[in-house]
Amino acid sequence: SSGSGGCCVMFIAAREGEGTSSVAASFALLAARKAQKSAWLLDLDLRRNAAFAAFEDGFARGVGRPGRAYDASLRTEPIYTVSSPVKGQSGADVANKLLSVHEIDRTRLLVSRFRNELLGHGQRVRLKSQPEWWSRVRQAADWVVIDAPAVTRSSAGLSFVSEADGVFTVVRADSTGPQEVAALRDEIAASGGRVAGLVLNRMGSDARFADRLAG
Repeated sequence: SSGSGGCCVMFIAAREGEGTSSVAASFALLAARKAQKSAWLLDLDLRRNAAFAAFEDGFARGVGRPGRAYDASLRTEPIYTVSSPVKGQSGADVANKLLSVHEIDRTRLLVSRFRNELLGHGQRVRLKSQPEWWSRVRQAADWVVIDAPAVTRSSAGLSFVSEADGVFTVVRADSTGPQEVAALRDEIAASGGRVAGLVLNRMGSDARFADRLAG
């Protein structure tokens, strides 16, 4: 990994429907089983919280539901900004405390959740560069697994590819062409990321797709 601490990997796709979230969650579960401390699954799609919802719905057999929540701010500036102050019950601004992380019962996996219910009407959230937060999350976990939204929907993943030790592109073998994959690789590289590999999701009978990508 870059610097000290845990290893950070990202999973990202060119467009929606490639199965990125399921691949990222599955990898995070495997990483948690081998972790001495923990694995963090960070969902960059803050407004959807799809990763957290998947575990609530019983995404994986034999794995518990999200349990206790912890403050994921790690005593530093967060990786997002809110367009205006967010008032808590005490009246204090809690904008820096909107990202939490939940233990998944019976595992060493932690899954992020953004507390959208505390936002008021019209308040906007934007991701931002925050190297100190990434340094601290690496210290807290053996693995940091980033589930990035599809590039066609959001630039969030590309904003953070340089924080990852490696970026894995996820494609459905039956729907994504080699040119699209190559274009995503170029975007990742142009944003300072290191492409570590390609995940062919639901390959089906079209095994030749792998040969086309390798060509």
